[in-house]
Amino acid sequence: MEDARWRKEEYKPLVFSNGDTKKQLLARSRYLLYKSCNKWTQKQKGRAKILFAQYPDLREAYSLAHSLRMIFAKNSTKDGARLALARWYNKVDILKFRSFNVISATIYEHYDEVLNFFVNRSTNAFAEAFNAKIKAFRAQLRGVTDIKFFLFRLITIYA
Repeated sequence: MEDARWRKEEYKPLVFSNGDTKKQLLARSRYLLYKSCNKWTQKQKGRAKILFAQYPDLREAYSLAHSLRMIFAKNSTKDGARLALARWYNKVDILKFRSFNVISATIYEHYDEVLNFFVNRSTNAFAEAFNAKIKAFRAQLRGVTDIKFFLFRLITIYA
């Protein structure tokens, strides 16, 4: 773009085989990176092929994220998940993506709690939702002065 401006010529961006420019390719590929590759449409598959050819690091990052997603979607036993997570850690170490180090460290720090998900595939979402209700109720009252009465109200409303 800069060269065309200096030469006082019209700028013509590179257009890929699907009709996207580089900027359009990046903007339109964002959604497909959040989905599993087996849920992509034909257009998204073509766009992903071009995107991954242009940016091989994105392919590796997508592969890491997708493999972590599949660990939680497919593994049914705690031992199988432990083995799959260990393999995933090794991939993260080999590829050296700094952005994955945070999630890797978090999972490693809470390893036993994460693996407990695979016992009966339950999360603490119910407790988190209930905590949100308590916070909203407390905000409605603009604070709590009488704790016993507050607990009584909680019991009568949510029990």
